[in-house]
Order: sequence, then C-alpha cells, then structure tokens
Amino acid sequence: MADTNILDQFKENQETKVIDASKKLKVGIIGTGWIADAHIREYKLMPDVEIVAGADLVPGKAEAFFKKWEVEGVRCYPDHKSMLDTEELDAVSICTYNMTHAECAIYALNKGVNVLLEKPMCVTIEEAAEICKAEKASGKILSIGFQPRLDPNMKLLKKVVQSGVLGKIYYIQTGGGRRRGIPTPFGTTFIDPKTGGIGALGDIGCYSLDMVLNAIGYPKPLTVSGYKSAYFGTRPDYYPTHPEYAKVFGVDDFAAAFIRLEGDIVLDFRIAWAMNLDTPGDTIIMGTEGGLRIPSTECWNGSIGGPMKIYHEVAGEQVETEIPMLPPSEKGNFYEKVRSFLDAVKEGGTAPVPSSQIIYNQAILDGIVKSAEFGREIEINIPKF
Repeated sequence: MADTNILDQFKENQETKVIDASKKLKVGIIGTGWIADAHIREYKLMPDVEIVAGADLVPGKAEAFFKKWEVEGVRCYPDHKSMLDTEELDAVSICTYNMTHAECAIYALNKGVNVLLEKPMCVTIEEAAEICKAEKASGKILSIGFQPRLDPNMKLLKKVVQSGVLGKIYYIQTGGGRRRGIPTPFGTTFIDPKTGGIGALGDIGCYSLDMVLNAIGYPKPLTVSGYKSAYFGTRPDYYPTHPEYAKVFGVDDFAAAFIRLEGDIVLDFRIAWAMNLDTPGDTIIMGTEGGLRIPSTECWNGSIGGPMKIYHEVAGEQVETEIPMLPPSEKGNFYEKVRSFLDAVKEGGTAPVPSSQIIYNQAILDGIVKSAEFGREIEINIPKF
C-alpha cells in the first residue's frame, strides 16, 4: 500500500551549487593505493583544486600513481611528514593503512591542514580521541570518509526516522556480509594486523553502523557485548593461489555485538567478510508507532538494496507503506564526499561527516574487540579530549 500523504513529507529539493574556481585549493594525497584512485578521480573533476603533492612509503609508487592519472607537476615524497613539513597545503586526503590513519591525521592537523580521512577513522578509541584533540586544537576541518550517507536513499532513510513516523526508537538490527569476500586482491594489507589492525569490523562494519546511527542522531554508546572470529581467513584453502595468506591473517572475518545506546535503545549488529549464508538479514528499525525494514546487507556499496517499507497503523488498520527508491545522485556519492569537504574548507563550514559522530562509531568497534577479548559485556569509555 502506498500512502502519498506519508510519502510527500519525505521529498527533497535538489539544488545545483556553482563552484567558485577563482581561488584554487592546494591538495595533497597521502597513500597512493587503490582507494586513492577514487580520491584523485574526483579531485580532477574539481575546477577549484590543484593537486600539488603526494606521499607513499613504497619507493616510486606515488610517482607511478600520478603518472597513471596524468597529473603533472606533482611533488612526491617518501612519507607524510616530509610532505607536510615541506608543502603549504590547504587540504589532504589520507588514504593509508588503517594502522597509520591516526598518525597521519594528527600530523596534518598539527600542521594546520584540513583533512579528509578515509574510514575507519582509526583502529582504537584512544587513537580516535587523540585525533579529535588535534582537530580541536587546530581549528581545521576533519571529515571522515563515509560517502554512503550522502546517497539520496540514505538521506531519505534519515529523513523518515527523524520525521517521527516511527515514534520512539527502541530496537535496531543491522549489519551485512559477504558469502566469500575477504579483500585480498591488493595483497595482505587488509588482513595483516600490522597494517589493517581490525578486519571486517573496520572495512565494512563501520558502514552498517554509520547507516543506522546517523539515521537516529548518533546517540552515545554505553555498553557492548561483542564477539569476533576468524574461521575463514586462517584457512589456507580459502586462498587457492596464495595459501600463505592464511599465516598472515590476524584480524576478524566475522563479528557480532549487542550494544546499548543512550535513550534506551539497543542495537543488534553482525558483520562478515565470509560466512556460509547469503545474508545475515535486513536492517530493521523498530519504534513505538511503526517499524522500518531496509534491504541493506551491502550498504557499503553506496546505497540500500531495495525499497524501504514502513509497517504502521492507519485508522486502526495494520498497513505497509513501501517507499520508492530514489535515483542516485548525478555525480555519485564519492564526488559528493569530496565536494562537501572542499566546500566546508572554502566556506569555513562544519565537517560533512564530523569526528564528533564518528568517534562513537569507533568506540563501538573498539568496544567489540575488547569485549570479545574479555569474553563479557563491557562499558564503553571514551577518553576526554
């Protein structure tokens, strides 16, 4: 059943913004692996951006990266410190290993440079607090790379929840997974604890958390009972062409948790890089006046997996209202991520994806890891900054 009166309230006007290219922002890229491809692709579309510097620990990698993308005149450095010590930059994209996110972000902020930091924010809550401390002291923009929330359907999800049509939210189920999807096409950086730090939790789990936490206003997490395992990643037969990867694997390939949030809300979460199942289930948001089902087992790909459906009552009758899918944004979520960051830098605005929210996301990831290690529920403590 489609109720046009209900659906009309969720419509959104799309505005095209004119970009002022009279002053160009000088941008650097730290880390030139595969995710940096997405950053430079969008930067090249921006008339107000000049890519002037890049850094990578691997000798020659940065030079080859910029040559591949046909960007000339870029000065390349062997590490982030030498680049930031030498260049006068307006902004940087940090596209490094998870384990170096904090180090690079803190150094850049301390140098007075605005930062677009790839997700996950970092690996531990202690690192996240240090990043926030540096951001606060610098007065610069720090935005975290959660582009799916900029998708029209993700925005619609938040609008539905914030409209109050569901009433008071009290239970959420979310997560996702792949039947076989441990990310090793680019080597072992995701699965080696020395570079990845955390596995499925930091790679895709953070997206599922952001989807629902952003929709409900990012309440503070209070406690968590977490579990993690690595039954697939440690098997040599999982990697037919690289059985040696099994010895390198040292992170989670599955995790689950029960999280208590402020506002008397509970969050049931699970995530998998590999499992003997097609999906761990849709996202569900339950409220006192209605429930919302969101097909979203792979929300990290940029959107929801199909039309959302509201379960509610109208005139005493139990009804279901399907919300039609919106078309994707014309230029894509990643473009919107980069563009919104640049606009905030130029206009002195606020971060599109602020650390004040994502530190709660990081606190949950960190809490799951610690709870799993302790084998019991724990309180989530966020250091002051």
